[in-house]
Amino acid sequence: MSHLTDLANDGEINSFDQALQDYQALKMDVDRFTAARLQMGIYGQRQEGVNMVRIKLPGGRVSGPQLNVIADMLEKYAHHDVVHITTRQDIQMHYVPLEDTPAVLRHLATAGLTTREACGNTIRNVTACPLSGVCSRQHVDVTKHLDGAVQHFLRNPLTQQMPRKFKISFSACESDCAQGMMHDMGIVAVHDGGRFGFKVMGGGGLGHKPHEAIIIEEFIEEKDLLLVMEAVISLHNRYSDRVKRAKARIKFLVDKFGPEGFIQKYREELARVKVALAAQDYPQGEWSRGADGEVPGIGAPRHVFGQKQPGHFVFPIGVPMGNLNVAQLRGLARITEAHGLHEIRATQDQNMFLPDVPAEKIEPLRAELAALGLAEPKTGDNVVACPGTSTCRLGITSSTVVAPKLSGGAHDLKIRVSGCHNGCAQPETGDIGIYGEGRRMHGKLVPHYQMYFGGDGMAGGALAIKGPSVPSARIEVAVKRVTSAFESERVSDEAFFAWTRRAGKEYFANLLADLMEVRPEELPLVLRDHGRDGDFKVLQLGGGECAGVSQVKIGSSFFDAAHERNYRDALKFQRKFEESVKCAEEIARLISQGVAELLGGSKHEDLAAQAEELARMLPTKPQLSQQLAKFAENFSRSAEEFDDGKLTEWFFDLDAWTMDAAEFCLAFDRQLDLAGALPLKTAMRSPLHQAQSSAVV
Repeated sequence: MSHLTDLANDGEINSFDQALQDYQALKMDVDRFTAARLQMGIYGQRQEGVNMVRIKLPGGRVSGPQLNVIADMLEKYAHHDVVHITTRQDIQMHYVPLEDTPAVLRHLATAGLTTREACGNTIRNVTACPLSGVCSRQHVDVTKHLDGAVQHFLRNPLTQQMPRKFKISFSACESDCAQGMMHDMGIVAVHDGGRFGFKVMGGGGLGHKPHEAIIIEEFIEEKDLLLVMEAVISLHNRYSDRVKRAKARIKFLVDKFGPEGFIQKYREELARVKVALAAQDYPQGEWSRGADGEVPGIGAPRHVFGQKQPGHFVFPIGVPMGNLNVAQLRGLARITEAHGLHEIRATQDQNMFLPDVPAEKIEPLRAELAALGLAEPKTGDNVVACPGTSTCRLGITSSTVVAPKLSGGAHDLKIRVSGCHNGCAQPETGDIGIYGEGRRMHGKLVPHYQMYFGGDGMAGGALAIKGPSVPSARIEVAVKRVTSAFESERVSDEAFFAWTRRAGKEYFANLLADLMEVRPEELPLVLRDHGRDGDFKVLQLGGGECAGVSQVKIGSSFFDAAHERNYRDALKFQRKFEESVKCAEEIARLISQGVAELLGGSKHEDLAAQAEELARMLPTKPQLSQQLAKFAENFSRSAEEFDDGKLTEWFFDLDAWTMDAAEFCLAFDRQLDLAGALPLKTAMRSPLHQAQSSAVV
């Protein structure tokens, strides 16, 4: 597996451009266009007519030339001269006019940058402990495995129309600096006796009803990693709720099945994946026990940090609120080129660092960064904020205004500030985390911050203790009071995490009780949010787009069928004919059920019964139901009758039938997007191919 150098695809950018033109010409409805836009990482803002463009940086890695291209786009197209580093190691551009988004994507692609699947119901940017590759504690450089996963799952039919988004992290040792506990799937390199491999966690998540991940596999070998990942993702795709969007994250499957039931379902998926993908290539790393030493933590180190490579250091760059302007982007690019540094990394704490810095270059770097208004992190400035009401449609409070007013104090506590309960700033894993909400007091809506204490997403940590909700106007006092209490009451070198557990939930309720109470005469003092001139109100902007848009069920049917087709062909190649036929049967079932549902008919598990239903619902296309009945007969034959020649014939017919069904569905719904979901070889021979080649990606 090679290092990822170019994730972009010009064809899909052209397809998006065509979708935009169709939308502007009123040939495509808003829901279909929104789905196409989100798939390409373009997110609506609170401000009409402009958008956020989210650039994926797997593992947070970016080069100087890429920063220059981002700066070019910011300068040329955005109505704002600042980019934002996210807690998922992306870079976001805001205030980009919709009509300019295709041009932005094309220019980013020239530097190998993509926005594909940065939003929507798919696998989001894959994060990693930022020091992987240079940390002395690591067992392996997990960026190799991360790259393999990105290559495997990006544009994969399995991940194109999932029930909801899916977040993955990689950590290079048991310290788990990438915080696997809070992810849909967390992968941690481990040393188990004389063996090296991975621990896999799943079902974690923040936001609505935070969950700590459960352990899915205590230990797997390197060769099984992609197979295990696919099994967990398949579990989400197969069982997560596609109707109740608020309950569609994989963490709710753990609730639905229970931990043991969840693991059992996973085992069933894994057994199937292992058979189907037996020949799957996999990334291979160079493993070692690792050395004892300082644990760098979840973001950029808080000081110049010695690498495992002798004589080289990590130079951290504090980026206040994660924001960099054009001059700083160009300056960072210039500095890396001048000093022969090939990589910059964005981190989960919205900072950056330069790896592989020789000792003699530390002071020159310090001076050159200072000229850009940048420096190493400072004690107390470990503060992270999401965009909040500055740009986000879901924002309730102005998190970007209040966050710079807060400090982690002399003990450099982690402060995490979110503008709503969705928790993009990860408040449940901060030492002190807060998220914005509105609470009615004396007949008025008052901006508040729900507080959390003692969160730690790394190994041995836990989600934070939920504290009181404090009026926004008093949150600075509340944070200062908590930091002061810790300074005066901690025992010896007690960590904040341990202190919060010793103090307990009631302690914080009592500590902040007077700040929570608002008498009628005090109401005017708490009605305004930070940075606002008028009284607080929550704007109704039609909801955010984190959950994507309501899916077209028939589209999901075809993409799920495409996933089954990959398995079918792999199993046939392995001469596992019985298993291959089961996949073929599932393809016929998925598509026929989808067509029946599209027409208001019923779903049947039995193919013969589904063929009868299809004949009843679609008498004008008798060949679809007749061919399905023939599949039902063929696929139910004894396994002894299966051979390569017979399956080749059946599968050719099945693929042709799939194209016929797709042709009907595309005629029924002319905005339906099935690009990437159809049998390519059959499509090349079909009249439908020309229509599909211009379909929206």
